[in-house]
Amino acid sequence: MSNPLFYAEHGALAPIRIGDTTVLTGAEARHAAQVMRLAPGERVDVADGSGRRVSGSVLSAAADHLEVSAESVTDEPFPTPELVLVQALAKGDRDLLAVQTATELGLDAVHPWQAERSIVRWKGEKAAKAVAKWDAALLSAAKQARRTRVPRTQKMLDGVAVASVCGPGTLVLVLHEDATESLGEVVGEVLGEVTEGSAPPERIVLVVGPEGGISPAEVEALTGSGGRLVLLGRNVLRSSTAGPAAVAVLQHLLGRFGPRT
Repeated sequence: MSNPLFYAEHGALAPIRIGDTTVLTGAEARHAAQVMRLAPGERVDVADGSGRRVSGSVLSAAADHLEVSAESVTDEPFPTPELVLVQALAKGDRDLLAVQTATELGLDAVHPWQAERSIVRWKGEKAAKAVAKWDAALLSAAKQARRTRVPRTQKMLDGVAVASVCGPGTLVLVLHEDATESLGEVVGEVLGEVTEGSAPPERIVLVVGPEGGISPAEVEALTGSGGRLVLLGRNVLRSSTAGPAAVAVLQHLLGRFGPRT
């Protein structure tokens, strides 16, 4: 069974070496001591969002601090290509469910997308609260998955401006039921070109539309900027399902589903 994971401040583990003691405070310490009731001698992992993982034993646990003896320190490289999800806003928190599940499956970043046909709209104070809610969900999902890196909510995209995710070094895959190529075919083609000497993509962006679908203007903007329409399967998936399903397929195609190292 894997160790429970707790998060320190970003970059806080940079100076930690084997034999050092790292101290957690605040909400993470309270969760460890009061909710999980960890006791001295129990093993835990600590991460700081930079890819560094410290594994060790609890020295002491109290309401305001958790002391851990560092027994191993590992630095996990940033994944290449980076997996990014552009998730259209959807009603009933289906968008939130999508980004949370996709994070557990290995998502690296997410853009909220206020598509032309999105029923939900983020404006003013509502937008700030919604972003905070997404960030909290990403943190919770990353912790559940024992990830050393926590995806962040990137800038919100609006309408046809979604095409701004296209650019050099980026493979943009637009999930669309009218596509004639499958996600697997396109990714296989791109990976095949890499083996022949071309540069691999730095990031793969998945674009998922709202309940009413992606508008013709948005499709034109994306494909005109280099995006490719892809089909995930025979079934039409909900907005909450399409993104996580596509991330899982990509992780398999990239060879990332395997034993932990």
